[in-house]
Amino acid sequence: MKIIDVQKQLVEEFEELDSWEDKYSKIIKFGKELPPLADELKIEKNKIEGCQSQIWVHARLEDGKMFVGADSDAMIVKGLVALLIKVYSGHEPDEILSSPPDFLQKIGIDNHLSPTRKNGLGAMLKQIQLFAATFKALASVQK
Repeated sequence: MKIIDVQKQLVEEFEELDSWEDKYSKIIKFGKELPPLADELKIEKNKIEGCQSQIWVHARLEDGKMFVGADSDAMIVKGLVALLIKVYSGHEPDEILSSPPDFLQKIGIDNHLSPTRKNGLGAMLKQIQLFAATFKALASVQK
C-alpha cells in the first residue's frame, strides 16, 4: 500500500469518529499498539528536541525501505509518533520525501494540540524526513 493510500485510510477512520475525545482515544490506542523501542536505542542521539515529553525515534534501511521505531514517556505523544510510523514506516525514502503530511490537517490534529505538542509533532515528522533524506543520499553515494 502506498503512503497516500495509508493517509487516505487514516483520514477516513478519523472522520468516522464523532468527538475529539474519541479521536484522542484512537491516537492513544495507536501508541499502546506501538512495539517498544529497545532500551539500547533510547539514547541521546535518538532523542527528539523540541518536545515537552521524552521521545526517541530510530530508523533503519532494509531492502531499500525505511523502518521507523519510537517510544515516548507520554501516551498522547507515543500515539502521535505511532500515527506517523503507520504512514511512513516500511516505505522507500523517495516516497516518504514526496508525501507531504496533509493527512494531519485533514484529520484536524493540528487544531487540537497544545503548542508544545504541535511543536513536538513537527519535530518528529522532521526527524522522519531527515532519516529518509539521509538514507536516500547514502544510497546514491553507494551506487
